[in-house]
Amino acid sequence: MTSDTQGSTEATAPTPRPVSLTRTLLLLEVLLVLAVSLGRSAIYSVVSLIESLTAPGDLNDQAAVLNPSLAPDRPWLDLTYQLLASSFRVMPALLVIYLLYRTGDQVRAIMVGPDRRGRDVLRGAALAAGVGSVGVVFYVVTRELGINLTVVAADLPDVWWRYPMLVLSALSNAVLEEVVVLGYLLTRLDQLGVRRGTGIVISALLRGGYHLYQGIGGFLGNAAMGLLFGWLYTRWGRVTPFVVAHTFLDIGAFVGYALLVDRVSLL
Repeated sequence: MTSDTQGSTEATAPTPRPVSLTRTLLLLEVLLVLAVSLGRSAIYSVVSLIESLTAPGDLNDQAAVLNPSLAPDRPWLDLTYQLLASSFRVMPALLVIYLLYRTGDQVRAIMVGPDRRGRDVLRGAALAAGVGSVGVVFYVVTRELGINLTVVAADLPDVWWRYPMLVLSALSNAVLEEVVVLGYLLTRLDQLGVRRGTGIVISALLRGGYHLYQGIGGFLGNAAMGLLFGWLYTRWGRVTPFVVAHTFLDIGAFVGYALLVDRVSLL
């Protein structure tokens, strides 16, 4: 009798339904997500740029350090801090994946799409090559014009974990930015009734905004990349190629800088 009752209970148990959010709650969710992730970074970047603009000397006489040592002269403690920083950096991306799943959005389709992993890697690599070559020239020109800081892409100690940590940093940056700025933000802006073209512009301005600490050139270059990524994301329909592209771009910047800084005077 007990067994039959339990079986009946299990058979009639309600199926969990996706959480439905009003327009106001969707907007609040977006604002809160950005406030604890890339929107917060954008605000700090604005303040950082003001600090640089009001400091003595030109912008290109100042440095923006992307991967600093977090415990100088204590390499094992430094490694611990670096691992923690890279690990916690991707948490907002995991959070928005969870939020999308909770509201019934097709997370797998948004992030990875159909099984086209090989094509996504090739697209990402090609995109990185094109954007990277233009980006290097743009950076050099804007720095010489005095509207960009000198970017120090890697300032880690010369120890065994230096290059693996730079690769991990590149990957964590890519996952955070592309999942939040493309996969999450554009999806939510669509649901808020924002036209996709306008959404791409908002996404690109956010991307440029949290790079303002590098200077006006950093803002313009990353905003332009954001417009391109947003347009291609709308065509391709998944985040993976952009995570690949961004990872390759940052590996090239971080590892390339560490390898060449003592050999190339331009850096």
